[in-house]
Amino acid sequence: MSLIFAFQLIFLACTVPYGRSETKSDFLNTRANLLSLEHGQKTGGDLQLDDMEKAANKVLMALKVREMDAAVGSGSFPPSLHFFHARSAIEESQVFQFIRKMPKGAALHLHDDSMSELSWLVKNATYLPDCYMCVTSQGKLQFHFFRKVPPHDPECTWRLVNETRKESGNATRFDAQLVANMSLITDDPQTTYPTQAAVWKAFEDALVVANGLIFYSPVFKWYFYETLREFYEDNVQYIELRGLLPKVYELDGTTHDEEWVVAAYMEVTEQFVKDHPDFTGAKFIYSSIRRFNESDIAKDVAKSVELRKKFPTFFAGYDLVGQEDPGHPLVYFLDALLQPGQLDPPVDLPYFFHAGETDWEGMAVDYNILDAILLNTSRIGHGFAIAKHPVAIDLAKKRGIPIEVCPISNQVLKLVDDLRDHPASFLLAQGHPVVISADDPSVWGARGLSYDFYLAFMAMGGVDADLAFLKKLALDSLRYSSMTADERSKAMEMWQQKWNVFLRDILSNGI
Repeated sequence: MSLIFAFQLIFLACTVPYGRSETKSDFLNTRANLLSLEHGQKTGGDLQLDDMEKAANKVLMALKVREMDAAVGSGSFPPSLHFFHARSAIEESQVFQFIRKMPKGAALHLHDDSMSELSWLVKNATYLPDCYMCVTSQGKLQFHFFRKVPPHDPECTWRLVNETRKESGNATRFDAQLVANMSLITDDPQTTYPTQAAVWKAFEDALVVANGLIFYSPVFKWYFYETLREFYEDNVQYIELRGLLPKVYELDGTTHDEEWVVAAYMEVTEQFVKDHPDFTGAKFIYSSIRRFNESDIAKDVAKSVELRKKFPTFFAGYDLVGQEDPGHPLVYFLDALLQPGQLDPPVDLPYFFHAGETDWEGMAVDYNILDAILLNTSRIGHGFAIAKHPVAIDLAKKRGIPIEVCPISNQVLKLVDDLRDHPASFLLAQGHPVVISADDPSVWGARGLSYDFYLAFMAMGGVDADLAFLKKLALDSLRYSSMTADERSKAMEMWQQKWNVFLRDILSNGI
């Protein structure tokens, strides 16, 4: 809370009448003051737009009011619908087109095997000559690259994908079926995924299918380059990805170690920045599965310490991922997570914990948010349950710990149906640090960051959220990144240049 805001609050507390206002004028003046104070507290309320920004804001708000009025009239509001049903309407939205053009800063919450469009993956990986597929006895699709025909396996009969595609007689339909096996998209998500357990099972199965393609060494690098390209084209200038450090394999079956994987990510990032000088870069956060036991996590934490020493400018820190409800709570891993600070000398290993990705209150995992803060997490992934923890909200705000909000992910994975009901609305109304991200966009048919930005703007910010709201989210995404102070300063300068070009383009050429 700023000093000016505190004084305003004290003044209003002293001047707002406890009883009924004496006159209509008194009531309206007090009401206007309260509304002004409340608006000033919201995300972006502390920003003053310059003349060019005000002009662009008029364009934006005219579009937004038109869409809101149409939604009220028709009873159909895209953020209140499941994303699978709303996506086409979102893509037709002029507010969405405005946001697509806008420099959005950074995407800080992404996962390594679900960032790039699945259609690209199918077209560029499954058409390679050594790509094989099989359907297991349990009906699960698998991919793998082999130098020669693999030995017969009764559980999984491998066939070249190109031969199978040709025999299908319809390459377009065949490829669409491959995409569907790596996606959650369905016509009736409520029936297909009746519970969180069901949708998470399907989600994890889809990732396993894609991993057979992505973790082949040549595809691994191409895939990450394509991810950077897609986010760059969506006017995102920097990303931070969480990854499992998988066993990336070669055609002869040999696999690479963790250092090779981090070095490969860094190499691709450096090449992309060289090819696109107006892209800031990327950093990597190592992630372990929270279902693992403590001894496994202790090894991974120790591994993270070593990798951060080896790649100090690229390896950002450590996280635990996977569905929270059936996984171990953070406190279960306490000894392992305290380990870096107990070394001699102590080591600073930044944490970026997923926490509060649950609907439950009072369960062991519900306290992950408090534990994450006590463990000095740099950001909180999802933080969906934080509204039930006022002490955590206060602590996080005082310590400058932002919540990474991923609207589409939270809806598709069944934490919330109507995004107007998302608890991030409460955080944004209070000006709590929030960064918007995309989580696993490929699995639900999104691309880049604009879909999530649109839904946050239209559903969570309220009708009066304007260009200042969007600007604040973009700036905070860079501010709360793991970049060094010097890197952040240069990124902010680059963003400002992009922002000025964007404003001139909107005012000169429209949407």
